[in-house]
Amino acid sequence: MPDRVSAAPDRGTLRLALSVGGLVLAVLLGFGLGRLNSADTPTAVGLETTDHTHPPGTAPHDHGTVAGAGQAADAEAGGLAVSAAGYTLAPLTTGFTPGREGQLRFQIHNAQRKPVTRFAIVHDKPMHLIVVRRDLSGFQHLHPTMAPDGTWSVPLTLPEAGTWRAYADFTVVADDGTQAALTLGVDLAVPGDYQPHPLPAAATSTTVGGFTVDYQGTPQAGATVPLTFRIAAEGAPAALERYLAAYGHLVALREGDLGYLHVHPEPQLVDGAVRFWLTAPGPGRYRLYLDFQVAGVVRTAEFTVVVP
Repeated sequence: MPDRVSAAPDRGTLRLALSVGGLVLAVLLGFGLGRLNSADTPTAVGLETTDHTHPPGTAPHDHGTVAGAGQAADAEAGGLAVSAAGYTLAPLTTGFTPGREGQLRFQIHNAQRKPVTRFAIVHDKPMHLIVVRRDLSGFQHLHPTMAPDGTWSVPLTLPEAGTWRAYADFTVVADDGTQAALTLGVDLAVPGDYQPHPLPAAATSTTVGGFTVDYQGTPQAGATVPLTFRIAAEGAPAALERYLAAYGHLVALREGDLGYLHVHPEPQLVDGAVRFWLTAPGPGRYRLYLDFQVAGVVRTAEFTVVVP
């Protein structure tokens, strides 16, 4: 009679099967958890405190809401208020003598009326200060320094009498690490006989410091359009240098309420030119101020633009 084969596996076979099964289960679980971690679990991106919010090489942008090229946008001019989003520009000096250097001092207060001391570095600086007279003359782009108590200060000379507007353009870092980009504005008084200068006529070409600056493009209300600036000296393209981490900085101010737009260019030159994407928040006359650097010297080209 032949030997009967037992239906129950021996202990060695059972032990081997359990080991193999355990390995397969571990691999499957690991694969599943890996997919969950990679696909379903969000990771923190862009959480920065004192680093660049918009480092060199980022896409062009302005300090407002921007749509794609040619699309409608809900851009709003900044700098019209002294307070926004729970933060307030608190000037410590507001009066100046015409033609005499003074010190502009101010703080940024939070909702608890305490000075803010944490700011992100945007385009190489934690604070960009724009000063212009209300007739849009006398444009200055300055960079104050901050004391440990949150007091910002910068030497400032206002050459003529009148009311001047100061814009603090910054990105504040909250205690939880979140960031808010803001532009707050305040008026500065210079006593004396105010003689406003008429706004120059609209033009697409100007000269400054031996350089000819031309631009192409037609700003439109509520649409994002390109403006391309070419800078030349004696008929040859200028050797542009990066200034504040970019080949150019463009500020646009609206006549009347002095609404503010600060626009940054594409990270690289476009066929030797500096290209910006500008969204005009509404119709009116604007003054454009283009900062550019050649041979270590920063110059500002100014244009009047009519937006229909």
